Amino acid sequence: MELLFDILKVLFGLIVGGVIGFFVCKNYMKKYLKQNPPINEQMIKIMMSQMGRTPSQKQVNQMMKAMNKQL
Repeated sequence: MELLFDILKVLFGLIVGGVIGFFVCKNYMKKYLKQNPPINEQMIKIMMSQMGRTPSQKQVNQMMKAMNKQL
């Protein structure tokens, strides 16, 4: 009987630790991506010009807004 409680305590601890770890990592990654965005306006302009388009500032702003919305 005691062995069963010990196993349940370990399983409960692992589950709680996993849930807490998940949320801590999620918040850390959101903060990191806001501070260091993976793409910026200059990169968007370069990508669009490589595709043969000359982007206007409005198009660049729309793309940046769409990228930030996903975060």
